[in-house]
Amino acid sequence: MKSQKTTQTMKPATAAKKLGIHLQAAPAEFQEGAVSRDELASLQADPPEWLRELRANGPHPRQESAARLGVSIAGLARGGVTEPLTTAQIEELKAEMPEWLRRERATQAEVRRENVRIKEKHKQEAAAAAARPAPKRGR
Repeated sequence: MKSQKTTQTMKPATAAKKLGIHLQAAPAEFQEGAVSRDELASLQADPPEWLRELRANGPHPRQESAARLGVSIAGLARGGVTEPLTTAQIEELKAEMPEWLRRERATQAEVRRENVRIKEKHKQEAAAAAARPAPKRGR
C-alpha cells in the first residue's frame, strides 16, 4: 500500500524570513495562508512583482536593514531604530551618517577584524598541532 506524501508547509512568517522580506508589507494572501516548500522555491526562482518591489524598496526586516547599514541588529536598537526601514530611509541615514551610525559601523568593523584574527589563530594552532609528531603509545 502506498502512503500519500504530504506537502510540507511553513507559516508565512517563516517564509517571509527565508525570502528576506518584512511580513507585514507582504500582500494579505501571503500573510494569511501557509506556504508550501514548492511555492517558496517558485517565489525564490521567479519572484512576482510584489516580491521584487519589497526586496528593492522595503520596508526591510531588521536583519536586512542592519546589513545594508553595515551594523548589527543590536546596533540598530542602540541607535533608536525600532521600525522597519525602507531603502530610501537607509540611503538617507547613510548620507546623514549620524553619530550613532558612525559608532556602530566602527564597532561592527572591529568585531569583523577580531573574528578574522581568531579564525587565523585557530588555523595556525591546528597547523601546529598537525605538525607535531603523534605521541607513542606503550603498553
